[in-house]
Amino acid sequence: MNKEEYDELINEQYISRISFKGEYPYIAPFMYVFDGQSIYFLSTRYGRKIQLFRENPHVAVEIEEYADDLSKFRFVTLQGRINEVKDADEKMGVRERFVDLIKTKHLSRSVMAALGHSPEEPPESLLKEEKSFVWKLVDVESIVGLKNQ
Repeated sequence: MNKEEYDELINEQYISRISFKGEYPYIAPFMYVFDGQSIYFLSTRYGRKIQLFRENPHVAVEIEEYADDLSKFRFVTLQGRINEVKDADEKMGVRERFVDLIKTKHLSRSVMAALGHSPEEPPESLLKEEKSFVWKLVDVESIVGLKNQ
């Protein structure tokens, strides 16, 4: 796939898998938002991924789309580094994008648990309480995108 094609895939999807380095690779699903240049993630403040991130922020991120019968598929893998976003304005912008994603895709409130919040909380609670880290994929060294059509 060329850049235009994998950017389109990244823009259309919102679920990824991140592989962290450890004694064995550790793979976890993450929702993400894409602003046309950077991919951002919200991470709960607990779990094995936090320890692995602190030990080594180099990761592989995979985003995919496929038909149920696998007659069509496409995926992109990006290798880079996860960086915690510290800038307040940038963090708020990312959180706003997540609220918009949840609303426009009509996602279940259950997704709030994956973002460090209670499923009873409205998506806007992402803007009021920082119960999750904002991460950004940076220093991308390799991008591989494949499709079957």
